[in-house]
Amino acid sequence: MSSTVFTVSTDSSRLDVGFIHDFLSNRSYWAPGISRELVERSISNSLCFGVYTAQGQQVGFARIISDRATFAYLCDVFVLEEYRGQGLSKLLMTHISAHPELQGLRRWMLGTRDAHSLYEQFGFTPLASPQRFMENAKLDPYRAQS
Repeated sequence: MSSTVFTVSTDSSRLDVGFIHDFLSNRSYWAPGISRELVERSISNSLCFGVYTAQGQQVGFARIISDRATFAYLCDVFVLEEYRGQGLSKLLMTHISAHPELQGLRRWMLGTRDAHSLYEQFGFTPLASPQRFMENAKLDPYRAQS
């Protein structure tokens, strides 16, 4: 697989929604059980990045929620297990960081359980003033819908 050429695209027509839904619903720790309808809605209201093989197969994804002026929230970032270890997460983050509509933002945020070292390479740090931030978190919201 190391000779495979990968591309990153924001062309929403290339996104494999079934693939994205399957990963988020069945393999992610952050969105287990999410419905396809919610995935479709989240994609349509976000700036999305797909990672593709030379043959056009989607192997990764990331989503940005942003006003494209002052704030961006990075979420739903993943690369298929069998394609990890090839620098695709760094490639994806490089494209996200360089996107013209995401330049000059005052704040970027994300949540991660296990990829701190990746995001640190792109300037992310723990909250400087966590006492200034609040959340209204719903625990396991997608499984509660059934």
